[in-house]
Amino acid sequence: MAVAAGPVPIRVAIAGSGGRMGQTLIDAVLAASDLTLTGALEISGSKLLGRDVGERSGRATGVAITADAAAGVRDADVLIDFTRPEGTLANLAACAAAKVGAVVGTTGLSAADKESMREFARVIPIVFAPNMSVGVNVLIKLVEVAAQRLGDDYDVEIVEMHHRHKVDAPSGTALQLGEAAATALGRDLDAVGVYAREGVIGVRPERAVGFASLRGGDVVGDHTVIFAGEGERVELTHRAGSRVNFAQGALRAARFVALKRGAKESRMYDMQDVLGLR
Repeated sequence: MAVAAGPVPIRVAIAGSGGRMGQTLIDAVLAASDLTLTGALEISGSKLLGRDVGERSGRATGVAITADAAAGVRDADVLIDFTRPEGTLANLAACAAAKVGAVVGTTGLSAADKESMREFARVIPIVFAPNMSVGVNVLIKLVEVAAQRLGDDYDVEIVEMHHRHKVDAPSGTALQLGEAAATALGRDLDAVGVYAREGVIGVRPERAVGFASLRGGDVVGDHTVIFAGEGERVELTHRAGSRVNFAQGALRAARFVALKRGAKESRMYDMQDVLGLR
């Protein structure tokens, strides 16, 4: 008797495979029954090039780490990229050429970088979110709702803390939370955002959205949005205990992108789309 074939696994490539987030993503893909790992990218000159991507976790995958983006994505349906802006854009160019979808969690992207990503999204489906955590993206929705209901009588301040190795500030997630609050309040974050305070700064502008960034230790990521009013304060907080939550969110995004890959038109999505929170 013939045995019916199961669903075809989604083929995934991982950029930044030698980093902490890359290794977490690799472990998550290898543990998922509906995904298969087909490519692993690292920067040119890395000591890991040519080695099996599963070697560091004690398993053989048959996937060798490469610095050649075209080769790394050739057999994939989706690339997951949590690297640096310059690397991400080069990887997206390879994805666009190969018609491979992408999930991007890179932070520190400039306005020009994001515009380049939008151009690539005309060719391939891309999910872009500075934070792939399901909890954080629910928090973004809660911030939007809170801002709408509390209104202009409450001052908005955002505090974030990350490990000592993080190179950008405020975090991309903090900026996304600030954007959610500002938009809900009818404000332009570029005009009202306050990112540093020192010395005699005067009275707080009424419509400001303030940011404070803390760095130290091995903190994966803490974010708190504060709505401070007269006589009360509302605080919405998310604390990440490990990178596993980011990886699981990225895998949900990868499944979403794989479904969109055959669509007639490609565009940029975010985790609000992935989670149906739009």
